[in-house]
Amino acid sequence: MSAAEPHRITNALSVDVEDYFQVQALSGAFPPARWDSCESRVERNTDALLETFADAGVSATFFTLGWIAERHRPMVRRIVEAGHELASHGYEHARVDSQSPEAFRADVRKTRQLLQDISGVDVSGYRAATFSVGPRTPWAWRILAEEGYAYSSSVYPVVRDNYGVRDAPRTPYRPEDGDGLLEIPLAAVRFGRRNWPCGGGGYFRLLPYPVSHAAIARMNQADGIRAVFYIHPWEVDPGQPRVADAPLKSRLRHYMNLSKTGDRLRRLTRAFSWDRMDRVFAPDLQRPTVSAELIR
Repeated sequence: MSAAEPHRITNALSVDVEDYFQVQALSGAFPPARWDSCESRVERNTDALLETFADAGVSATFFTLGWIAERHRPMVRRIVEAGHELASHGYEHARVDSQSPEAFRADVRKTRQLLQDISGVDVSGYRAATFSVGPRTPWAWRILAEEGYAYSSSVYPVVRDNYGVRDAPRTPYRPEDGDGLLEIPLAAVRFGRRNWPCGGGGYFRLLPYPVSHAAIARMNQADGIRAVFYIHPWEVDPGQPRVADAPLKSRLRHYMNLSKTGDRLRRLTRAFSWDRMDRVFAPDLQRPTVSAELIR
């Protein structure tokens, strides 16, 4: 019996494909006008993730920036050829709540078409930069549906300083006025009277590995909920360039425990059952559309 079998539930593994100079925490040091002059490390780091997933025998969804895809077309094709799902992360990592509805529509349309042209496969999933879809952008879900997307994974049902929707469901749901689009939240474990993040990113690096393992196990075993976990390619790259004059908070969020993330990810991919988003949530995606329906 494998380590994953006792958990029974298959969780969703995902990657936000962006480079170290495109993250929100370091946006002050790396405005988009500078990106082309920065050393790119996304390809080598994404290949490291592909190797980790292949070794564990798991598949994932790669939410990819259009800006990255344009400059790393062979990498995008390698992702698809390895059996992973290709999805959209927007073009230039702009927060949705910083865009007008018209600008957002142009962004998601351009990115979806670009990814499809490069890969030759249909793109049906979307994840907003910094989980910036929520009550302030109710129009975003409808636009995504109109532009051909079937689901979004852009809501983190937690409280954070720069993202999070406190009262959002922890299970997939169809937002009101979302024209049938399915929203699939990031993993959060319920403890006490609030939700606590356990879906990856900084929490996976900052907290001891057993905390993440226990939280996902609790979601699966006690709550019967499929966890959505995410990782960035730069999180397995301790040798990336450092921004010494970035704010302390930003440096802690971005650089802490980078040297440990690769080993932790290898442990996690073997400890639970994982697959790509479109397959894990296929039954939910195929259900008839009901406004604001919670998918149990």
